Amino acid sequence: MPISASAPQRGNPYENPELLRWLDSYEGLPDIADPGESAAEQRSRAGARAYELFGLAGAVLPGVALAAGIAAVAGAAADGIGRGLFGFERSPIPGVALAILLGLAIRNVLGLPIVYDAGLRLCVKRLLRVGVALLGIRLSLAAAGAIGVAALPIVVGAIGVALFVVTGLGRLLGLPSRLSLLIAVGTGICGNTAILATGPVIDADEDEMSYAVACVTIFGLLALLLYPPLAHLLFAADAPRIGLFLGTAIHDTAQVAGAALLYAQHYGAPEALDVATVTKLVRNLFLLAVIPLVALLHRRQRPGGVSPLLRTPFLQLVPLFVLGFVAMTAVRTVGDLGERPFGLLAPESWRTIIDTASNVSSGCLALAMAAIGLGTSFAKLRVLGARPFAVGMIAAGLVGVASYVLVRAIA
Repeated sequence: MPISASAPQRGNPYENPELLRWLDSYEGLPDIADPGESAAEQRSRAGARAYELFGLAGAVLPGVALAAGIAAVAGAAADGIGRGLFGFERSPIPGVALAILLGLAIRNVLGLPIVYDAGLRLCVKRLLRVGVALLGIRLSLAAAGAIGVAALPIVVGAIGVALFVVTGLGRLLGLPSRLSLLIAVGTGICGNTAILATGPVIDADEDEMSYAVACVTIFGLLALLLYPPLAHLLFAADAPRIGLFLGTAIHDTAQVAGAALLYAQHYGAPEALDVATVTKLVRNLFLLAVIPLVALLHRRQRPGGVSPLLRTPFLQLVPLFVLGFVAMTAVRTVGDLGERPFGLLAPESWRTIIDTASNVSSGCLALAMAAIGLGTSFAKLRVLGARPFAVGMIAAGLVGVASYVLVRAIA
């Protein structure tokens, strides 16, 4: 007969099922604090710098760890498939592209819980810029300047096509003029940064800015994946020309960096990454000219009031990572002078520092690419509608064709 809770225990006491209720008890152990802090404890520590940094680390670690895991798995899978399965010396599947595709699959099939948001934003908004700035140590000021001079006429031509042709196409298709202009500057200059900097200047609303960002994101992502192998065919593996093409034909800084890194790793051509990076930074600097021009035209259409340009932060016109890139090229230039870099280091130590900075840069860019894949939701792109989508697609194609023609004719 089974023993009930009300019946006296007889025989073996461990046969009593009521004992299972107490398996999670701390009976016999000293009291321990609850792992979660009380509201009073949190208030008492509010404002302490170390406490806030400790909390920030807990907020961003899940997203950073997820992006790092995807980048590592993608790199190992690409290498394993290329070398282990097919026996190639270099994998035909780039790890960066696979990381983006894995991120897209996770975001749009499994979904992405909110706990990962803060870390993924850190990867895209901070680590990406750190990676781009560190790329500057690969070039001296003279080398970067030579690339910039070669890229300048191509950049001007590509931006001109985007601004004049795309805005005209938008009028033809009946798009609002502000939305057409946002798509044009995003496609022609520097992607989302240009859109976010131009939007307040022309009094664009949130929907218009969101539509323009979505257009630049989807077509820039497609260009990131398709243009590196296409450029390899179009320019017969000429790394400098390929760098010029990638730097002018693709929209956002993150997308250019990803495409150039993909090409450099897959085809063993780091020069393409250097040229594409400098070319893209030259494009970014055109915000200094285009946004005041746009502000002036908008002011003429709507006189009175304070010019929105006066409310635009300087770092939206000249992003901090551009200044960081120039600073790193200056460091490289000074370090390369004389037999002992900075008069202190051995040449071998200086080379190790350069290699380490380059590797850190590549790691930051790989994390950013995985985060971009995780941050792209196909569901958000459905709200675009046919006309903005068509303008974005044609704009991306026109800038790509203009870049190809200009590189062929000038470079």
